[in-house]
Formats: sequence, C-alpha cells, structure tokens
Amino acid sequence: MAKILITSDENIRDALRRFKKMCDKEGIINQSKRIAYFEKPSEKKRREESRRIKNIKRAQKLGITGQTVVARTSFTRSGRNN
Repeated sequence: MAKILITSDENIRDALRRFKKMCDKEGIINQSKRIAYFEKPSEKKRREESRRIKNIKRAQKLGITGQTVVARTSFTRSGRNN
C-alpha cells in the first residue's frame, strides 16, 4: 500500500506527483485494471508470453547473454500451424 507523508511546506501537487509515482512503481494501477475484468487463461498466457519475448529481445539488444528466444508454435484444433 502506497503511503506518503506531506510536510507543511510541501506543495499538494508535488505530493500528488510523488504518490502517483509510488503507485506506478508498486503496480497498483495496473493491478486494479487487470482485476477489474476477468482475464481468460489463454489471454493471460498470451500477455505473459509477449512480455517474456519483449524482455528477451531487450536483453539481446543490450548485449546481456544467457537468454535466447525459443520459437513456440501454436496449433489449432485441426493440428495445423497458424
């Protein structure tokens, strides 16, 4: 839970800016948006997979070793690739 202390000489806008930054850092806003509506397990997997690939590509771009992109194929019910 994000809490801030406002001093008597601090501007309310500065305090609000610090509070918003703290909420962003803790992921409170994203979490509330995510749990506001039901997310199907397939959508959750897709979101996590895209985040994983994005992180790996970023690491490769920066030259961090030890991570490789693993190609994953998706199949339909008929057994063919998409």
